[in-house]
Amino acid sequence: MVSRVRTVAFQGIEAVPVDVQVMIAPGKVNIHIVGLPDKAVAESRERVQAALHASGLSMPAKKVTVNLAPADLPKEGSHYDLPIALGLMAALGAIPADALAAYVVLGELSLDGTIAPVAGALPAAIGANAQGKGLICPHASGPEAAWAGADIDILAPRSLIAIANHFRGTQVLARPEASVHAPASDLPDLADIKGQESARRALEVAAAGGHNLLMIGPPGSGKSMLAQRLPSILPRLQPQELLEVSMIASMAGELAGGKLTDRRPFRAPHHSASMAALVGGGLRARPGEVSLAHNGVLFLDEFPEFPPQALDALRQPLETGECMIARVNHRIAYPARIQLVAAMNPCRCGMAGEPGFRCARGPRCQGDYQARISGPLLDRIDLRIEAPAVSAGDLIRPGRAEPSAAVAARVLAARQAQQARLGRLGLSATTNAHCPAALIEEIASPDAAGLSLLHDASEKLGFSARAYHRVLRVARTLADLDQSEKVGRIHLAEAISYRINAERMAQAA
Repeated sequence: MVSRVRTVAFQGIEAVPVDVQVMIAPGKVNIHIVGLPDKAVAESRERVQAALHASGLSMPAKKVTVNLAPADLPKEGSHYDLPIALGLMAALGAIPADALAAYVVLGELSLDGTIAPVAGALPAAIGANAQGKGLICPHASGPEAAWAGADIDILAPRSLIAIANHFRGTQVLARPEASVHAPASDLPDLADIKGQESARRALEVAAAGGHNLLMIGPPGSGKSMLAQRLPSILPRLQPQELLEVSMIASMAGELAGGKLTDRRPFRAPHHSASMAALVGGGLRARPGEVSLAHNGVLFLDEFPEFPPQALDALRQPLETGECMIARVNHRIAYPARIQLVAAMNPCRCGMAGEPGFRCARGPRCQGDYQARISGPLLDRIDLRIEAPAVSAGDLIRPGRAEPSAAVAARVLAARQAQQARLGRLGLSATTNAHCPAALIEEIASPDAAGLSLLHDASEKLGFSARAYHRVLRVARTLADLDQSEKVGRIHLAEAISYRINAERMAQAA
Protein backbone atom coordinates (compact mmCIF):
# COMPACT_ATOMS: atom_id res chain seq x y z
CA MET A 1 0.00 0.00 0.00
CA VAL A 2 1.22 3.50 -0.88
CA SER A 3 0.03 6.51 1.09
CA ARG A 4 0.52 10.05 -0.21
CA VAL A 5 0.95 13.34 1.62
CA ARG A 6 1.41 16.73 -0.04
CA THR A 7 4.15 19.09 1.19
CA VAL A 8 6.31 21.83 -0.39
CA ALA A 9 9.89 22.62 -1.30
CA PHE A 10 11.01 26.24 -1.16
CA GLN A 11 12.65 28.06 -4.07
CA GLY A 12 13.16 31.58 -2.83
CA ILE A 13 9.79 32.61 -1.41
CA GLU A 14 7.92 30.31 -3.79
CA ALA A 15 6.47 27.05 -2.43
CA VAL A 16 6.81 24.23 -4.98
CA PRO A 17 4.49 21.20 -4.49
CA VAL A 18 6.17 17.97 -3.39
CA ASP A 19 4.44 14.59 -3.15
CA VAL A 20 5.57 12.40 -0.22
CA GLN A 21 4.92 8.76 -1.11
CA VAL A 22 5.26 6.13 1.63
CA MET A 23 5.23 2.41 0.88
CA ILE A 24 5.51 -0.49 3.37
CA ALA A 25 6.65 -3.74 1.75
CA PRO A 26 8.34 -6.99 2.78
CA GLY A 27 12.10 -6.76 3.10
CA LYS A 28 14.90 -5.79 5.41
CA VAL A 29 13.68 -3.61 8.29
CA ASN A 30 14.75 -0.08 7.48
CA ILE A 31 13.53 3.32 6.24
CA HIS A 32 14.87 4.51 2.88
CA ILE A 33 14.30 8.12 1.80
CA VAL A 34 14.85 8.86 -1.89
CA GLY A 35 14.27 11.90 -4.08
CA LEU A 36 17.42 14.05 -3.70
CA PRO A 37 17.18 14.60 0.08
CA ASP A 38 19.85 16.67 1.83
CA LYS A 39 21.40 15.73 5.18
CA ALA A 40 18.55 17.21 7.23
CA VAL A 41 15.96 15.26 5.24
CA ALA A 42 17.97 12.04 5.41
CA GLU A 43 18.11 12.35 9.19
CA SER A 44 14.31 12.51 9.29
CA ARG A 45 14.12 8.73 9.58
CA GLU A 46 15.71 8.85 13.04
CA ARG A 47 13.44 11.63 14.25
CA VAL A 48 10.34 10.02 12.75
CA GLN A 49 11.03 6.63 14.31
CA ALA A 50 11.65 8.15 17.75
CA ALA A 51 8.56 10.39 17.53
CA LEU A 52 6.29 7.51 16.50
CA HIS A 53 7.65 5.34 19.31
CA ALA A 54 7.07 8.15 21.84
CA SER A 55 3.50 8.49 20.52
CA GLY A 56 2.79 4.80 21.17
CA LEU A 57 3.03 3.59 17.58
CA SER A 58 5.57 0.89 16.75
CA MET A 59 7.32 0.71 13.41
CA PRO A 60 6.42 -2.28 11.19
CA ALA A 61 9.01 -5.06 10.84
CA LYS A 62 9.16 -4.39 7.12
CA LYS A 63 10.94 -2.22 4.60
CA VAL A 64 9.67 1.36 4.41
CA THR A 65 10.42 3.42 1.32
CA VAL A 66 9.76 7.16 1.23
CA ASN A 67 9.86 8.86 -2.17
CA LEU A 68 9.89 12.65 -2.43
CA ALA A 69 8.54 13.48 -5.88
CA PRO A 70 9.52 15.05 -8.20
CA ALA A 71 12.74 13.11 -7.71
CA ASP A 72 14.96 15.58 -9.60
CA LEU A 73 14.09 18.53 -7.31
CA PRO A 74 16.54 18.99 -4.39
CA LYS A 75 14.82 18.63 -0.99
CA GLU A 76 16.28 20.71 1.86
CA GLY A 77 15.26 21.36 5.44
CA SER A 78 13.66 19.63 8.39
CA HIS A 79 10.03 20.43 7.50
CA TYR A 80 9.66 17.03 5.76
CA ASP A 81 9.53 15.23 9.16
CA LEU A 82 5.81 15.69 9.72
CA PRO A 83 4.60 14.72 6.22
CA ILE A 84 6.77 11.57 6.34
CA ALA A 85 5.43 10.67 9.79
CA LEU A 86 1.80 11.26 8.74
CA GLY A 87 2.34 9.23 5.59
CA LEU A 88 3.62 6.35 7.73
CA MET A 89 0.70 6.66 10.12
CA ALA A 90 -1.73 6.60 7.20
CA ALA A 91 0.00 3.53 5.74
CA LEU A 92 -0.30 1.79 9.14
CA GLY A 93 -3.97 2.75 9.49
CA ALA A 94 -3.44 5.02 12.50
CA ILE A 95 -5.17 7.90 10.69
CA PRO A 96 -7.53 7.86 7.66
CA ALA A 97 -5.48 8.12 4.47
CA ASP A 98 -8.14 10.15 2.66
CA ALA A 99 -8.16 12.80 5.42
CA LEU A 100 -4.67 13.95 4.43
CA ALA A 101 -5.56 14.50 0.77
CA ALA A 102 -7.03 17.93 1.51
CA TYR A 103 -3.92 19.31 3.25
CA VAL A 104 -0.38 20.46 2.63
CA VAL A 105 1.82 19.39 5.55
CA LEU A 106 5.08 20.71 6.99
CA GLY A 107 6.74 20.54 10.39
CA GLU A 108 9.78 19.28 12.28
CA LEU A 109 9.46 16.49 14.83
CA SER A 110 11.06 16.32 18.25
CA LEU A 111 12.04 12.94 19.69
CA ASP A 112 9.11 13.05 22.13
CA GLY A 113 6.53 13.41 19.36
CA THR A 114 5.95 17.16 19.66
CA ILE A 115 6.04 19.31 16.54
CA ALA A 116 8.66 22.06 16.39
CA PRO A 117 8.22 25.27 14.35
CA VAL A 118 9.83 25.60 10.92
CA ALA A 119 10.66 28.46 8.57
CA GLY A 120 8.39 29.19 5.63
CA ALA A 121 4.93 28.59 7.11
CA LEU A 122 3.48 31.72 5.47
CA PRO A 123 4.71 30.95 1.91
CA ALA A 124 3.57 27.35 2.40
CA ALA A 125 0.09 28.50 3.46
CA ILE A 126 -0.16 30.81 0.45
CA GLY A 127 0.96 27.98 -1.82
CA ALA A 128 -1.56 25.59 -0.24
CA ASN A 129 -4.34 28.13 -0.71
CA ALA A 130 -3.40 28.47 -4.38
CA GLN A 131 -3.79 24.69 -4.73
CA GLY A 132 -7.19 24.78 -3.02
CA LYS A 133 -5.91 22.83 -0.02
CA GLY A 134 -5.62 23.39 3.72
CA LEU A 135 -2.44 23.40 5.79
CA ILE A 136 -1.13 21.33 8.68
CA CYS A 137 1.75 23.10 10.41
CA PRO A 138 3.33 23.33 13.89
CA HIS A 139 1.35 25.06 16.62
CA ALA A 140 3.92 27.86 16.93
CA SER A 141 3.69 28.57 13.18
CA GLY A 142 -0.13 28.73 13.16
CA PRO A 143 -0.53 32.51 13.77
CA GLU A 144 1.87 33.18 10.91
CA ALA A 145 0.10 30.80 8.49
CA ALA A 146 -3.32 32.29 9.35
CA TRP A 147 -2.36 35.47 7.44
CA ALA A 148 -2.64 33.53 4.15
CA GLY A 149 -6.42 33.99 4.19
CA ALA A 150 -9.52 33.58 6.33
CA ASP A 151 -10.96 30.84 4.13
CA ILE A 152 -8.01 28.42 4.27
CA ASP A 153 -8.37 25.43 6.61
CA ILE A 154 -5.39 25.42 8.99
CA LEU A 155 -4.56 22.80 11.61
CA ALA A 156 -1.78 23.64 14.04
CA PRO A 157 -1.26 20.64 16.37
CA ARG A 158 1.29 20.52 19.16
CA SER A 159 2.07 16.80 18.71
CA LEU A 160 1.46 13.73 16.58
CA ILE A 161 -1.06 12.48 19.14
CA ALA A 162 -3.10 15.70 18.83
CA ILE A 163 -3.41 15.42 15.08
CA ALA A 164 -4.24 11.69 15.24
CA ASN A 165 -7.00 12.43 17.78
CA HIS A 166 -8.33 15.21 15.55
CA PHE A 167 -8.72 12.92 12.56
CA ARG A 168 -10.27 10.20 14.74
CA GLY A 169 -12.79 12.72 16.07
CA THR A 170 -11.76 12.55 19.74
CA GLN A 171 -10.22 16.03 19.76
CA VAL A 172 -10.97 19.11 17.68
CA LEU A 173 -8.15 21.48 16.75
CA ALA A 174 -9.24 25.12 16.59
CA ARG A 175 -8.08 27.30 13.70
CA PRO A 176 -5.20 29.56 14.78
CA GLU A 177 -5.74 33.31 14.81
CA ALA A 178 -3.56 35.70 12.86
CA SER A 179 -1.24 37.56 15.20
CA VAL A 180 0.32 41.01 14.90
CA HIS A 181 2.92 42.88 16.90
CA ALA A 182 1.75 45.85 18.92
CA PRO A 183 2.72 49.16 17.27
CA ALA A 184 6.18 50.22 18.34
CA SER A 185 6.01 53.18 20.70
CA ASP A 186 9.68 53.39 21.63
CA LEU A 187 11.19 54.35 18.27
CA PRO A 188 14.02 56.92 18.53
CA ASP A 189 12.73 60.43 17.84
CA LEU A 190 14.25 63.13 15.64
CA ALA A 191 13.70 65.58 18.48
CA ASP A 192 16.80 64.08 20.11
CA ILE A 193 19.04 65.42 17.32
CA LYS A 194 20.96 68.58 18.20
CA GLY A 195 21.87 70.78 15.25
CA GLN A 196 22.41 69.03 11.89
CA GLU A 197 19.60 70.95 10.18
CA SER A 198 20.83 70.17 6.66
CA ALA A 199 21.16 66.48 7.53
CA ARG A 200 17.62 66.44 8.95
CA ARG A 201 16.35 67.99 5.74
CA ALA A 202 18.14 65.38 3.60
CA LEU A 203 16.74 62.60 5.81
CA GLU A 204 13.21 63.94 5.26
CA VAL A 205 13.74 64.08 1.49
CA ALA A 206 15.14 60.54 1.49
CA ALA A 207 12.14 59.26 3.46
CA ALA A 208 9.62 61.07 1.26
CA GLY A 209 10.91 59.64 -2.01
CA GLY A 210 12.61 56.41 -0.93
CA HIS A 211 15.99 57.77 -2.05
CA ASN A 212 19.40 56.35 -1.19
CA LEU A 213 21.43 58.50 1.19
CA LEU A 214 25.12 58.79 2.10
CA MET A 215 26.25 60.79 5.14
CA ILE A 216 29.91 61.79 5.52
CA GLY A 217 31.23 63.33 8.71
CA PRO A 218 33.69 62.97 11.59
CA PRO A 219 33.16 60.51 14.44
CA GLY A 220 30.45 61.60 16.88
CA SER A 221 28.66 63.95 14.49
CA GLY A 222 25.36 62.03 14.77
CA LYS A 223 25.28 60.06 11.49
CA SER A 224 24.18 56.82 13.15
CA MET A 225 21.65 58.68 15.31
CA LEU A 226 20.06 60.18 12.22
CA ALA A 227 19.87 56.84 10.42
CA GLN A 228 18.34 55.10 13.44
CA ARG A 229 15.56 57.69 13.48
CA LEU A 230 14.61 57.18 9.85
CA PRO A 231 12.05 54.43 10.67
CA SER A 232 10.16 56.88 12.89
CA ILE A 233 9.27 59.08 9.89
CA LEU A 234 8.59 56.35 7.32
CA PRO A 235 4.95 55.43 6.54
CA ARG A 236 3.68 52.01 7.55
CA LEU A 237 3.70 49.09 5.14
CA GLN A 238 0.81 48.72 2.71
CA PRO A 239 -0.97 45.31 2.78
CA GLN A 240 0.86 44.01 -0.31
CA GLU A 241 4.20 45.24 1.01
CA LEU A 242 3.46 43.66 4.40
CA LEU A 243 2.83 40.29 2.76
CA GLU A 244 6.08 40.43 0.75
CA VAL A 245 8.17 41.45 3.76
CA SER A 246 6.60 38.79 5.97
CA MET A 247 7.18 36.02 3.41
CA ILE A 248 10.90 36.83 3.29
CA ALA A 249 11.08 37.01 7.09
CA SER A 250 9.25 33.68 7.28
CA MET A 251 11.80 32.03 4.99
CA ALA A 252 14.58 33.38 7.20
CA GLY A 253 12.81 32.18 10.38
CA GLU A 254 12.59 35.71 11.77
CA LEU A 255 8.87 35.98 12.53
CA ALA A 256 8.93 35.85 16.33
CA GLY A 257 5.89 33.97 17.56
CA GLY A 258 4.39 34.10 14.08
CA LYS A 259 3.52 37.76 14.60
CA LEU A 260 3.60 40.20 11.70
CA THR A 261 4.32 43.91 11.95
CA ASP A 262 3.54 46.79 9.61
CA ARG A 263 6.76 48.61 10.54
CA ARG A 264 9.23 48.86 7.69
CA PRO A 265 12.34 46.68 8.12
CA PHE A 266 15.53 48.36 9.33
CA ARG A 267 18.63 46.19 8.89
CA ALA A 268 22.07 47.31 10.07
CA PRO A 269 24.67 44.57 9.43
CA HIS A 270 28.21 44.85 10.82
CA HIS A 271 30.88 45.94 8.37
CA SER A 272 32.52 42.50 8.62
CA ALA A 273 29.53 40.95 6.79
CA SER A 274 30.41 38.86 3.75
CA MET A 275 28.93 39.19 0.27
CA ALA A 276 26.70 36.14 0.86
CA ALA A 277 25.46 37.66 4.12
CA LEU A 278 24.49 40.87 2.33
CA VAL A 279 22.92 39.63 -0.90
CA GLY A 280 22.05 36.06 0.13
CA GLY A 281 23.47 32.65 -0.62
CA GLY A 282 24.99 29.80 1.32
CA LEU A 283 24.16 26.12 1.11
CA ARG A 284 20.38 26.69 0.97
CA ALA A 285 20.52 30.08 -0.80
CA ARG A 286 18.94 31.91 2.12
CA PRO A 287 17.89 35.58 1.83
CA GLY A 288 20.56 38.12 2.75
CA GLU A 289 20.36 41.45 4.54
CA VAL A 290 19.35 43.21 1.32
CA SER A 291 16.28 41.00 0.91
CA LEU A 292 15.44 41.13 4.62
CA ALA A 293 15.37 44.93 4.22
CA HIS A 294 12.87 44.70 1.32
CA ASN A 295 10.45 47.66 1.39
CA GLY A 296 12.54 49.11 4.21
CA VAL A 297 15.98 50.47 5.04
CA LEU A 298 19.44 48.89 4.77
CA PHE A 299 21.83 50.92 6.94
CA LEU A 300 25.55 50.39 6.33
CA ASP A 301 27.63 52.14 8.98
CA GLU A 302 31.37 52.55 8.37
CA PHE A 303 30.61 52.22 4.65
CA PRO A 304 34.19 51.91 3.28
CA GLU A 305 35.04 49.22 5.85
CA PHE A 306 32.76 46.69 4.12
CA PRO A 307 34.57 44.34 1.71
CA PRO A 308 34.66 46.01 -1.73
CA GLN A 309 33.30 42.86 -3.38
CA ALA A 310 30.31 42.88 -1.00
CA LEU A 311 29.56 46.55 -1.68
CA ASP A 312 29.74 46.16 -5.45
CA ALA A 313 27.33 43.22 -5.18
CA LEU A 314 24.71 45.81 -4.14
CA ARG A 315 24.72 47.46 -7.56
CA GLN A 316 22.25 45.08 -9.21
CA PRO A 317 19.74 44.97 -6.30
CA LEU A 318 19.74 48.78 -6.11
CA GLU A 319 18.95 48.96 -9.82
CA THR A 320 16.54 46.06 -10.33
CA GLY A 321 14.96 45.64 -6.89
CA GLU A 322 15.77 41.93 -6.58
CA CYS A 323 18.66 39.63 -5.66
CA MET A 324 19.35 36.87 -8.16
CA ILE A 325 21.26 33.99 -6.57
CA ALA A 326 22.54 31.56 -9.20
CA ARG A 327 23.94 28.16 -8.24
CA VAL A 328 24.78 25.06 -10.25
CA ASN A 329 21.59 23.22 -9.27
CA HIS A 330 19.15 26.10 -8.87
CA ARG A 331 18.49 29.79 -9.48
CA ILE A 332 16.59 31.82 -6.92
CA ALA A 333 15.33 35.42 -6.94
CA TYR A 334 14.52 37.27 -3.72
CA PRO A 335 12.79 40.69 -3.70
CA ALA A 336 15.17 43.45 -2.63
CA ARG A 337 13.62 46.88 -3.21
CA ILE A 338 15.47 48.78 -0.51
CA GLN A 339 16.40 52.26 0.59
CA LEU A 340 20.16 52.33 1.16
CA VAL A 341 21.43 54.61 3.93
CA ALA A 342 25.19 54.69 4.47
CA ALA A 343 27.48 56.56 6.85
CA MET A 344 31.24 57.04 6.72
CA ASN A 345 34.10 59.16 7.97
CA PRO A 346 35.76 61.51 5.45
CA CYS A 347 39.12 59.74 5.87
CA ARG A 348 40.78 57.00 7.89
CA CYS A 349 41.67 59.34 10.75
CA GLY A 350 38.12 60.68 10.56
CA MET A 351 38.80 64.38 10.89
CA ALA A 352 39.63 65.59 7.38
CA GLY A 353 38.26 69.06 6.72
CA GLU A 354 37.51 69.82 10.37
CA PRO A 355 38.61 73.27 11.60
CA GLY A 356 41.85 73.19 13.60
CA PHE A 357 42.80 69.68 12.47
CA ARG A 358 45.58 68.81 10.08
CA CYS A 359 46.04 65.26 8.86
CA ALA A 360 49.64 64.06 8.75
CA ARG A 361 49.04 62.29 5.42
CA GLY A 362 47.35 65.30 3.86
CA PRO A 363 44.76 65.04 1.06
CA ARG A 364 45.96 61.55 0.18
CA CYS A 365 44.37 60.15 3.35
CA GLN A 366 40.94 61.41 2.30
CA GLY A 367 41.33 60.42 -1.36
CA ASP A 368 42.49 56.87 -0.64
CA TYR A 369 39.75 56.25 1.92
CA GLN A 370 36.89 57.57 -0.20
CA ALA A 371 38.22 55.70 -3.25
CA ARG A 372 37.25 52.44 -1.51
CA ILE A 373 33.69 53.19 -2.67
CA SER A 374 33.44 52.48 -6.39
CA GLY A 375 32.12 55.13 -8.75
CA PRO A 376 29.28 52.96 -10.14
CA LEU A 377 27.98 52.37 -6.61
CA LEU A 378 28.17 56.08 -5.76
CA ASP A 379 26.28 56.84 -8.97
CA ARG A 380 23.31 54.93 -7.52
CA ILE A 381 23.16 57.09 -4.36
CA ASP A 382 20.75 60.00 -4.84
CA LEU A 383 21.67 62.14 -1.83
CA ARG A 384 25.16 62.76 -0.47
CA ILE A 385 25.50 65.14 2.47
CA GLU A 386 28.15 66.23 4.91
CA ALA A 387 27.41 65.96 8.62
CA PRO A 388 29.90 68.27 10.38
CA ALA A 389 30.80 67.96 14.03
CA VAL A 390 28.17 69.31 16.40
CA SER A 391 29.26 72.42 18.30
CA ALA A 392 28.93 72.96 22.02
CA GLY A 393 26.43 75.72 21.30
CA ASP A 394 24.12 73.23 19.58
CA LEU A 395 24.36 70.82 22.49
CA ILE A 396 23.51 73.32 25.22
CA ARG A 397 20.80 75.14 23.27
CA PRO A 398 17.49 74.90 25.22
CA GLY A 399 14.39 73.25 23.81
CA ARG A 400 13.96 70.30 21.49
CA ALA A 401 14.02 70.07 17.73
CA GLU A 402 11.01 69.20 15.57
CA PRO A 403 9.69 65.74 16.56
CA SER A 404 9.39 62.78 14.24
CA ALA A 405 5.57 62.96 14.22
CA ALA A 406 5.56 66.32 12.45
CA VAL A 407 8.11 65.19 9.86
CA ALA A 408 6.27 61.89 9.35
CA ALA A 409 3.07 63.77 8.46
CA ARG A 410 4.83 65.65 5.65
CA VAL A 411 6.51 62.46 4.43
CA LEU A 412 3.17 60.63 4.37
CA ALA A 413 1.50 63.43 2.39
CA ALA A 414 4.34 63.39 -0.16
CA ARG A 415 4.19 59.59 -0.50
CA GLN A 416 0.43 59.63 -0.95
CA ALA A 417 0.81 62.17 -3.77
CA GLN A 418 3.43 59.94 -5.45
CA GLN A 419 1.32 56.81 -5.05
CA ALA A 420 -1.75 58.50 -6.51
CA ARG A 421 0.23 59.88 -9.47
CA LEU A 422 1.98 56.61 -10.29
CA GLY A 423 -1.23 54.66 -9.73
CA ARG A 424 -3.04 56.77 -12.34
CA LEU A 425 -0.28 55.82 -14.77
CA GLY A 426 -0.76 52.11 -14.05
CA LEU A 427 2.59 51.56 -12.31
CA SER A 428 3.22 49.29 -9.35
CA ALA A 429 5.96 51.59 -8.03
CA THR A 430 4.90 53.78 -5.10
CA THR A 431 7.85 56.18 -4.74
CA ASN A 432 9.75 58.53 -7.02
CA ALA A 433 13.00 56.64 -6.41
CA HIS A 434 11.59 53.59 -8.24
CA CYS A 435 9.83 55.45 -11.04
CA PRO A 436 11.02 54.29 -14.51
CA ALA A 437 13.48 56.61 -16.23
CA ALA A 438 11.28 57.09 -19.29
CA LEU A 439 8.40 58.26 -17.14
CA ILE A 440 10.30 60.49 -14.71
CA GLU A 441 11.16 62.86 -17.57
CA GLU A 442 7.43 63.34 -18.08
CA ILE A 443 6.21 63.71 -14.49
CA ALA A 444 9.24 65.77 -13.40
CA SER A 445 9.50 67.98 -16.46
CA PRO A 446 10.96 71.28 -15.16
CA ASP A 447 10.06 74.81 -16.21
CA ALA A 448 12.32 76.79 -18.57
CA ALA A 449 14.54 78.19 -15.82
CA GLY A 450 14.92 74.78 -14.21
CA LEU A 451 15.71 73.13 -17.54
CA SER A 452 18.46 75.66 -18.19
CA LEU A 453 19.94 75.07 -14.74
CA LEU A 454 19.83 71.30 -15.21
CA HIS A 455 21.52 71.56 -18.61
CA ASP A 456 24.35 73.73 -17.26
CA ALA A 457 24.87 71.48 -14.22
CA SER A 458 24.97 68.35 -16.36
CA GLU A 459 27.61 69.88 -18.61
CA LYS A 460 29.83 71.17 -15.79
CA LEU A 461 29.53 68.18 -13.45
CA GLY A 462 29.49 65.49 -16.13
CA PHE A 463 26.31 63.74 -14.98
CA SER A 464 25.81 60.23 -16.27
CA ALA A 465 22.41 59.30 -17.69
CA ARG A 466 21.60 57.60 -14.37
CA ALA A 467 22.64 60.67 -12.38
CA TYR A 468 20.53 62.91 -14.64
CA HIS A 469 17.40 60.85 -13.98
CA ARG A 470 18.13 60.57 -10.27
CA VAL A 471 18.37 64.36 -10.01
CA LEU A 472 14.94 64.56 -11.63
CA ARG A 473 13.56 62.00 -9.16
CA VAL A 474 14.87 63.97 -6.16
CA ALA A 475 13.52 67.22 -7.62
CA ARG A 476 10.11 65.58 -8.05
CA THR A 477 10.20 64.53 -4.38
CA LEU A 478 11.10 68.06 -3.29
CA ALA A 479 8.16 69.38 -5.28
CA ASP A 480 5.89 66.80 -3.63
CA LEU A 481 7.06 67.95 -0.18
CA ASP A 482 6.14 71.50 -1.21
CA GLN A 483 2.78 70.18 -2.54
CA SER A 484 3.67 71.58 -5.95
CA GLU A 485 2.50 69.98 -9.19
CA LYS A 486 5.33 71.60 -11.17
CA VAL A 487 9.07 71.00 -10.65
CA GLY A 488 10.71 74.42 -10.40
CA ARG A 489 14.23 75.80 -10.51
CA ILE A 490 14.44 75.84 -6.70
CA HIS A 491 13.70 72.13 -6.53
CA LEU A 492 16.30 71.31 -9.16
CA ALA A 493 18.90 73.52 -7.46
CA GLU A 494 18.49 71.65 -4.17
CA ALA A 495 18.50 68.25 -5.92
CA ILE A 496 21.71 69.14 -7.80
CA SER A 497 23.36 70.30 -4.56
CA TYR A 498 22.97 66.77 -3.19
CA ARG A 499 24.93 65.41 -6.20
CA ILE A 500 27.83 67.88 -6.37
CA ASN A 501 30.04 66.34 -3.72
CA ALA A 502 29.02 62.87 -4.85
CA GLU A 503 30.36 63.60 -8.36
CA ARG A 504 33.65 64.81 -6.88
CA MET A 505 33.87 61.71 -4.74
CA ALA A 506 33.16 59.49 -7.76
CA GLN A 507 36.03 61.15 -9.62
CA ALA A 508 38.32 60.33 -6.70
CA ALA A 509 37.16 56.70 -6.84
